[in-house]
Amino acid sequence: MTTFDDRERGFEKRFALDQEQEFKAGARRNRALGEWAAGLMGLTEAHVAEYAQAVVKSDFEQPGEDDVLRKVFEDLKGAGVAVSEGEVRMKMAELLAQAREGLREGK
Repeated sequence: MTTFDDRERGFEKRFALDQEQEFKAGARRNRALGEWAAGLMGLTEAHVAEYAQAVVKSDFEQPGEDDVLRKVFEDLKGAGVAVSEGEVRMKMAELLAQAREGLREGK
């Protein structure tokens, strides 16, 4: 039975590692998305990091990424930036892929 137990523990460790990596990738994506949106809104350099942190924190409001999408889209719309929800969603997917790649490369 130890072989089976060892395999089970191995799968559990792999799952936990995968979940941790995905969490880190999501946080990196959210920070990069906040920096991108801050640039579009014309925020000063001093406020870019603050806004990016607010975007990262918004991900903890509800499960999933819709809370991040809603925050960034509404903030952009409120700032008068002509961007569609689809464009924000596409940028989120692009930045998530970049964040995952960065984690794989150890950056």
